Amino acid sequence: MEQRSDVRVYPFYVKATLILLGLFLFVQVLRVLADVLIPFAIAGLIAILLNPLNNRLERRLPRIIAILLSILIAIAIVGGILYFLSTQIAMFSENLPILKERFNEMVVELQIWIEAHFGLSAEKQMEMTKTADSGGQQLIRNTLGTILGTLGVIILIPIYVFLLLFYKPLILNFLYQIFLEKHSLRVAEILSQTKSAVQSYMVGLLMETAIVATLNSIALLIIGVPYAIVIGVIGGILNLVPYLGGLVAILLPVLMATITSEGFSMQLQVIVAYSIIQFIDNNILVPKIVSSKVQINALISILFVLLGGMLWGLPGMFLAIPFIAVLKIIFDRVDELKPWGSLLGDEIPTEHIGVHWQKRWDRIFRRMQKEKAKEKIEQSETDT
Repeated sequence: MEQRSDVRVYPFYVKATLILLGLFLFVQVLRVLADVLIPFAIAGLIAILLNPLNNRLERRLPRIIAILLSILIAIAIVGGILYFLSTQIAMFSENLPILKERFNEMVVELQIWIEAHFGLSAEKQMEMTKTADSGGQQLIRNTLGTILGTLGVIILIPIYVFLLLFYKPLILNFLYQIFLEKHSLRVAEILSQTKSAVQSYMVGLLMETAIVATLNSIALLIIGVPYAIVIGVIGGILNLVPYLGGLVAILLPVLMATITSEGFSMQLQVIVAYSIIQFIDNNILVPKIVSSKVQINALISILFVLLGGMLWGLPGMFLAIPFIAVLKIIFDRVDELKPWGSLLGDEIPTEHIGVHWQKRWDRIFRRMQKEKAKEKIEQSETDT
């Protein structure tokens, strides 16, 4: 007697609809819970980054003390960087009135040039400026609100990091227990590869930031741009945002060169120098330092960075690459998801699978054509 299978095979359009609906609900949950998930995700990356240091300290110190010491070391490093930036910015603020006066002079010169070439009076320009200024003030208020919210979130990150490191054995046991015992080896491989990839990415990113900040500062010092060090360091930090941060970082030195110098030679030198640094970064630093374990192709990286920015803003852009790296590690080790892992990767096949099937079809088609031609010849001979 045949057994009836309870597994239903749904049509493609039903599966596609359910998948799209699931993705939509997943994205909405991420958007609604952003205030909770963003600090938790950042804390997860920091916890993975501090894990080797914490493991070394735990061999000599009690567990809680080792975790607290690891977090304090990280806070001290970040605090040192912020202190350095604050001292440089304080020096910059001393000359702010002079820079503001020079900026106002440039605005007047620009208004005269616009009136001479486009016939737009200064009064009309002022009206347009006020309209834009009202929108700018709203943007500033929104930005300040975001910054204040971010400061509140930053307080949660050390707490999350402590709890993640403290409950690490509990979390790992949970991940092993929810899968069957026969999958334990694969789960261990995925966890190990994920930890290695995230640690490699984070360490590489910090090294890349330090190198780019140093190159920026040296280049600006040679060119003679005022406050070269603080602008170079800010450019290196902005470079943390993949692909887009480097483009934004160039605006600050160009603006500073425009305010403090005559002509356009200094601006041109800044653009050339930053272009060379970006070339070195994209073709040497990123492939050798950052992407040694996170092998994601540029198309997917840019797409997810932009989507992460739309979903979670700057934190989403920063978290996009580690998120894709984790997905790729999982996809590569699940048979049903391996095609998706290949799509995310940067290995380009010399010949796509469709070429094989196309060649096979061409051979079959030519054979059919020959058989039809042969039949026609035999039929014509028979008729004669």
